[in-house]
Amino acid sequence: MAHASPRRRALRRTAGAVGAVALMVLGAAPAGAADPDTGLVMGKIAPIDGVKPGSELDLPGSFTNTGTAALDKVWMIWSASYGLNYSYPTPSNCSTDNYGGDDDQPQSYLLICEFDQPVSPGVVYAPEGLKLRIDDSALNDELSARVSKSPIQIPEGWPTQGTGPAIKLVERPDETPASPGSTEPAWAKTKVTAKSTADFQVTGAQLKGKVGDTVPLAVKFANAGPGWVAGEPYDSVVNVHIKMPVGTTVTGTHSCREEGQGSYVCGTDASFIRPNTEHTYKFKLKINKAVPGAKGSVTLDKKSRPFDPVKSNDSADILLDVEGAGTTGGSGSTSGSGGSGTSGSGGSGSTSGSGGSGSAASGGSGSTSGSGSTSGSGTSATGGSSASGTSGSSATGGDLAETGSGSTLPLAAAAAGAVVLGAGGVLVARRRAARQR
Repeated sequence: MAHASPRRRALRRTAGAVGAVALMVLGAAPAGAADPDTGLVMGKIAPIDGVKPGSELDLPGSFTNTGTAALDKVWMIWSASYGLNYSYPTPSNCSTDNYGGDDDQPQSYLLICEFDQPVSPGVVYAPEGLKLRIDDSALNDELSARVSKSPIQIPEGWPTQGTGPAIKLVERPDETPASPGSTEPAWAKTKVTAKSTADFQVTGAQLKGKVGDTVPLAVKFANAGPGWVAGEPYDSVVNVHIKMPVGTTVTGTHSCREEGQGSYVCGTDASFIRPNTEHTYKFKLKINKAVPGAKGSVTLDKKSRPFDPVKSNDSADILLDVEGAGTTGGSGSTSGSGGSGTSGSGGSGSTSGSGGSGSAASGGSGSTSGSGSTSGSGTSATGGSSASGTSGSSATGGDLAETGSGSTLPLAAAAAGAVVLGAGGVLVARRRAARQR
């Protein structure tokens, strides 16, 4: 069972946080609730599987006027999760915005369109000319759509009114209309699965000291992408298990939870992980005694991750060279697959790159030349030197940085569902933030 990160922030479960959001109202009563003569019913949206990042497809979403009277105007709204967006330019009868985009929730994208044209009873309609864009970060995403007969109250400062040619609704005679008189549902959502991957990886460390020393230890977890990953709400996306070398004691960390006998589990701040981000877990490690060959490990949990085909970098070594104890050998690489080093008489041994075998000449001292790297993420951890830092936890160059306070509000499912809260319309929390794409 996955453990939530011990340093995960208090989770705000207030009404304002439901589904990701607050503060944009779509209409008064839901379509058709008080007036069955003018019901609007969304058609189901089939799952969209195996789409290629960088591609576009027709934006899904069709509906039926199930009443007995024609409507003069309708509005539609779409919400797309982090790996999706809409094609440009935005039509002049549509507006766009985004919300989220910080450590509390992944960025999502809204599109609202007004259709000033007659909508006849018993006919299926869909917008013509709108495209859904599959971004490079797409992996497992969600799209939701809603139709309303009520005007959408656009908040002041809505940033992007479309400038492209206006679009219209067109009839879909090949689709089966909803039953006359039905009033639900006025919204629909679906999964969008991209043909992509996300490479989760860890980096170990090489430490050096003498008995009685307290040395800093820093190990890393990274998502090298290209896809983003959404986990379960209010839970860590991944747990990193860290086993300390024999003969040492952890004297300081606030980022991880002790599991006993020198083992720790570390999680993530949020229930989603953007691509090309990393997280550093820091410890202070006291060397109590010299144990020849002592080494620890960094390992991802055993969750199923079908999106991550690269398993060789799911574990790495923590190597400890204690003065007077010989050498640990091995490699502090991300893959944990380095060769084992040996030391000659009187030597401290050496480590070379992953997969090699280091050795020290008799009477001499070895050297370190290998380095562990997080492939694909554009970051690297030097394996030939001890890590530095304090007992706190911090991220380097990633969006999973430790801030020490805040909350986590995941995730694609919640964010996409936020635009379709049912009975009185839609509440959308516009947490204004620069796009982090």
